[in-house]
Amino acid sequence: MERINFKGKFIVKAELVLLTGLHIGGQDNTIEIGGIDNPVIKDERGIPYIPGTSLKGKLRTLMEYYHEKIDENKLVWVKKGEIKIHMCDDKDCPVCNLFGRNHGKHTFVNDENKMFENLMPTRLIVRDAKLIQESITDEMRNNLDTSYTEVKHENTIDRITSSANPRQNERVPAGARFKVEFVINVYNDEKVKYLKELITAMKLLEDDYLGGSGSRGYGKVKFENISISFRDKGFYLGISDEKELKKLNDTTEKIDWESMKIE
Repeated sequence: MERINFKGKFIVKAELVLLTGLHIGGQDNTIEIGGIDNPVIKDERGIPYIPGTSLKGKLRTLMEYYHEKIDENKLVWVKKGEIKIHMCDDKDCPVCNLFGRNHGKHTFVNDENKMFENLMPTRLIVRDAKLIQESITDEMRNNLDTSYTEVKHENTIDRITSSANPRQNERVPAGARFKVEFVINVYNDEKVKYLKELITAMKLLEDDYLGGSGSRGYGKVKFENISISFRDKGFYLGISDEKELKKLNDTTEKIDWESMKIE
């Protein structure tokens, strides 16, 4: 087993801006007459948020395609016959090393069984993203259906009988902003290797979508006001400060990676 030396943590904070309405489904077990068919997920205060699992899962999927990990020799069953993702035992795999892998025995889509023995820990932590309530302006509220969301009415027409199947989707409106936070654990001599991977994933997401119905216009997002800092081991011992490395208006700004010196 490779020795693992903890070097510190990158803290990446940003605002995620909705350019089109976002639907990440929640559960409503008490649908009332006139209620919404497909509500968005909300926190304990009834305020929409973006679960870290949803954001991390989308970023991972995009990076699996980016690194050409989608074929039957590289996909394992998470749920036999239904759900498959990329996972492998390659100690240099950028996807598994950043987003994580489950250890133990796995079955690939090609029916090969393999015991994963690489014990490197997951590096990326994605926090739940809280809504910046001030981003929902009074002008926006005048056009919303609830305090924080809009209801989009959609319809599917049977091609033969022309019978209609109307439905309602709750969405967080365009213009809403969420606070996002990523933490990347740094080990050995990796330096900014996995930070680069995260920035790439954020760019890919901006040209894709988050949440449901993305191919029909939902979930276009953009990252703004990005800050990158580093906390070394001394920070956690109380003998050094957090090191601010970079502030970016958005992901289009060039990053001088050589200037990001960490010990």
